[in-house]
Amino acid sequence: MRHPFARLGLALLLAGATALSSARPPSTGSAAPTPTQWATSWIAPAQPLWDSGFALPLGMPQPLQDVTVRQHLRVSVGGERLRLVVSNEYGRSPLRVASAHVAFDASGAAGASVAGAYASFQGSKQITVAAGAKALSDPIPVAVPAGARLRVDLYLPDRTPIAGFHWDARDQTQLLPGNVAGRAAAQGGEKLATRAFLSAVLVESARAPVAVVALGDSITDGNGSTPGADHRWPDFLARRLAPRGVAVLNAGISGNRLLSPGMGESALARLERDALQHPGVRAVIVLLGTNDIGWPGAAFAPNEALPPLSSLTDGLRQLIEQARVRGVRVIGGTLMPFEDALKDTPLEGHYSPQKEALRQRLNEWIRHAGAFDAVVDFDRLARDPSRPTRLRAAFDSGDHLHPGDSGYRAMADSIDLRVLLGPDHE
Repeated sequence: MRHPFARLGLALLLAGATALSSARPPSTGSAAPTPTQWATSWIAPAQPLWDSGFALPLGMPQPLQDVTVRQHLRVSVGGERLRLVVSNEYGRSPLRVASAHVAFDASGAAGASVAGAYASFQGSKQITVAAGAKALSDPIPVAVPAGARLRVDLYLPDRTPIAGFHWDARDQTQLLPGNVAGRAAAQGGEKLATRAFLSAVLVESARAPVAVVALGDSITDGNGSTPGADHRWPDFLARRLAPRGVAVLNAGISGNRLLSPGMGESALARLERDALQHPGVRAVIVLLGTNDIGWPGAAFAPNEALPPLSSLTDGLRQLIEQARVRGVRVIGGTLMPFEDALKDTPLEGHYSPQKEALRQRLNEWIRHAGAFDAVVDFDRLARDPSRPTRLRAAFDSGDHLHPGDSGYRAMADSIDLRVLLGPDHE
């Protein structure tokens, strides 16, 4: 059953986006060269590390030395060339990458015919990234179709603390001994479910970039979906929007909260970096508040009190206003039910009747306050009709908090693309 958004405005304002552009050398013929632009096609927002006293393990050894970090990902839109963004965000010392290579994933349709290419940085095969900074590679001469699966290798020769870290990759990262960047048959090493050092892939196209950003927590990050299958709800949305040339950027971070730091900075603190600064952002779909409600008094934040509704609504209004001054529309998602979430685990305590009452009050505000440009009612879609405080069984991954693959597909399918993009987008 589809649940269309409320009516959206029509404006498409791209002037506030930070557009990266590039032009090829002039041709010797009489025809003028076609101008090209760079669009963000995939992201993995960075988050700071936590210490051993936190409720969840880091999931990645550190420091690293003389290893190749191999990561797999799927871009949303394609282009004639690509660029990698190497992240040393939250790093406290310089990061040296001695070799970087990108290729089509062997499991992809194009993997057998294209071997890939090494990246350069200002013409050099290696780059040293300053503490807290990011580095953009030179254009890499690999044509990338929409939806392509890529494999990116980064070789770290020095003793390297983890930075540019993303806890829930929903894919496989390999730590391979030595410099095996570009060697598809490399064996051994350690397999991880986290990411590090790679934060974005950009693609080059003659079309002006248009993007939708999904800003949220572990439900947007895809916890509960099949690893390596690209079955998060933004992945399913990306498949629907790819024929229209629209990128979908997943800015979900597991454990993220609207108001306070959690497993990453608050959504308000990272809004500019992870959502608004990408070229051509037309809309941000916001699904936040579950951890603001669920964490207090439980394993993640045992000493915190439940926030008042006014704090949550003020935070959402501030997020909306910051996006609107950049010409970006904001779509609000209602919070899905989570009765019995993480029950009988060390993380139990996410749910209580008091928390459920706050969730329902916040959802009513999202639906009826008129603050958002539109609303997508994920709660109404996902709740059990016979017990609305719980996820319906067909959508539940098993922990009563996160949907599984079918639930994420239903979430993406419930979004009306005509209303999301506006009638002026062909």
